[in-house]
Amino acid sequence: MPQTPAFEDLLSLVQDRSAALRSSVAGSPDLDVRVPSCPDWSLRDLVEHVTEVHRFWAAAVAAGLSEKPPTVASADGTLSADLLARSAAATEELIAALRAAGPAAGCWTWWGDSGIPMTSGAVARHQVQEAAVHAFDAQLATGTPQPIPAVVALDGIAEFIRLSHGTARPWPHEPVRIGLHSAEGASWLIDLTNAGSHLIEGHHETHVGLHGSASNLLLTLHGRLPLDSVRSEGDRTILENLLNWPDLG
Repeated sequence: MPQTPAFEDLLSLVQDRSAALRSSVAGSPDLDVRVPSCPDWSLRDLVEHVTEVHRFWAAAVAAGLSEKPPTVASADGTLSADLLARSAAATEELIAALRAAGPAAGCWTWWGDSGIPMTSGAVARHQVQEAAVHAFDAQLATGTPQPIPAVVALDGIAEFIRLSHGTARPWPHEPVRIGLHSAEGASWLIDLTNAGSHLIEGHHETHVGLHGSASNLLLTLHGRLPLDSVRSEGDRTILENLLNWPDLG
């Protein structure tokens, strides 16, 4: 499996994917257009969401170790009228908090049961994925969808499996081993049992598999692309169960 990018690279990727989201939104003449992959949201709602997410995690990282999530102060009123300016300011607030803390600082997170560290480094890693997927949402809404950069998508697949699977309810179906195989050459083998999901190393027989670019695999896992966006092998029902299993909210 590919290595997670270094901490400073994660910070740059958060900035890059957040800027990609804002660039797509800036080119839209209608901020009230619906987002196909998040149909309850308009473009405006999408930007507001990412802004709130960045401000929340900036506060969580700055607060350090805590048993409770942070209380986030209201946004600066001077920026509230400018949607994209407020988004850019929130991104920089997040980056500043992460850089000040460094990768190993403890902080509150919602994924304590997943085995992923409750650290600022794990927050940075997850915020790359949050920004990347929502940038794709914005591009989809504006008719300009672009693949997620390979370095982001390759790490994102492993992070999705450990985080979204690791915080899901027990696998409710027969035990199965699934392979995800990217066109970039990386593969992930997942054992799914009533004990949950586990990535396994090495070469092993699998029951079913998905093949495609890392971007398409990641976006399919996130429910942004249909199953037919990647090549499947084996029982399609098992793959549909995989995609329907984590509650992504």
